[in-house]
Amino acid sequence: MPRLLTSVLLVVGLASSTCAQTARAPQGALDSIAESYVKLALRLGLYDPDFVDAYLGPAEWKPGEADSAQAKTTPVAELGREADRLLTELQGIPIEKLPEIERRRIVYLRAQLVSLRARVDMLSGKRLIFDEESKAIYDIVAPQYNVDSLDAALEELDAFLPGTGDLVERAEAYRKQFIVPQDKIDTVFKTAIAEARRRTRQHIALPADERFTSEYVTGVSWAAYNWYKGNNHSIIQVNADVPFYVSSAIAWACHEGYPGHHVQNVLVEKYLLRGRGWVEYSVYPLFCPTAPLSEGGAEYAVELAFPDSERVAFEKQVLFPLAGLDSAKVEDYYRYRTLTKRLKGAGIEGDRRYLDGKISREEAIAWIGKYSLRNEKESERSVRFAEKYRSYVITYTLGEDQVKAYVERRAAAVGDPARRWEFLRDLFAIPHVPSDLL
Repeated sequence: MPRLLTSVLLVVGLASSTCAQTARAPQGALDSIAESYVKLALRLGLYDPDFVDAYLGPAEWKPGEADSAQAKTTPVAELGREADRLLTELQGIPIEKLPEIERRRIVYLRAQLVSLRARVDMLSGKRLIFDEESKAIYDIVAPQYNVDSLDAALEELDAFLPGTGDLVERAEAYRKQFIVPQDKIDTVFKTAIAEARRRTRQHIALPADERFTSEYVTGVSWAAYNWYKGNNHSIIQVNADVPFYVSSAIAWACHEGYPGHHVQNVLVEKYLLRGRGWVEYSVYPLFCPTAPLSEGGAEYAVELAFPDSERVAFEKQVLFPLAGLDSAKVEDYYRYRTLTKRLKGAGIEGDRRYLDGKISREEAIAWIGKYSLRNEKESERSVRFAEKYRSYVITYTLGEDQVKAYVERRAAAVGDPARRWEFLRDLFAIPHVPSDLL
């Protein structure tokens, strides 16, 4: 059948784990590899506390005190040899005559193990330049961003922003009028969440008990974060140290919630972990090839749920009044945001130059400040994020570009823009790796 229609039909069968066993991969061997992969990922978490973002599997698989003690005396390179063994076992499973869903499972497992192997090498001391690292871990490489185009965007912003003098200071002064007062943040955020959820449920079937709660935290390097707890429940944490702009409400409600990370994780748990019983989906590594799909899908989720005109209308009619802000400035604010979108590659370029040793930390902070229009404190926080998460930064901008192109290309092929929701859903209800988006 045409490849375009295959993923649409595949999702129908994912909810059932009782489909025919004819011509399927040796399930005992494949399930054993999957279990070993999960345990290996959990062990890697003993060496790299950021590696395991969430775990939904059996409690007895989690490393105990003996494993923690052993990790202190056993080189992390030992895990690389285990990854190699599992990759060799996977290589021995012929996939040519298998149904597509089985092939996808094997391709997914292989990609996760190759990435895990690269992470082990890095923890063992292997030095990779930014592009080598992003290719090894996430299977994508960001393009070089043209500084002349970034400077041209700054010139347009210079003409747009009122006043004269330092552009960063003028941009910061302009944005301040759109900060939600502290006592109104929770109401504004929850209103955005409710609307994002309503819109998402019109297109994606979700369990009746799915939900997430929000918390406000300090002392972290990110702006917002989704912690998936399983059983259709997430905790969304918002960094109270950063300004909560009125535009942040929809951006974070969609990215972290609907139809972003929360929905992604619900779909994975429903269709792959529970529906198929595939234990490899019980562990969520932070650094892996599915990160560009996850972060890119969450970034694209904002545009999908709230196309520009609808977002402007909703903020003007609902969120600005709730926040006590001047609704007459909505269109002007979104003109500013449209101009700043032309700078979105600047962060990647600055991080790449810094992590590759081409510029100093101070120069990186200055670069981010200039091209992201951030003050020194915000720029330093961005650099701290790069120091902690390294090339992960590409998963947002580049991931969004790839997910958007993939989804909209398929919707255009069938002549139905509404089916973008369907194609986005299938990125998470069916096994995918970044190369599927090319």
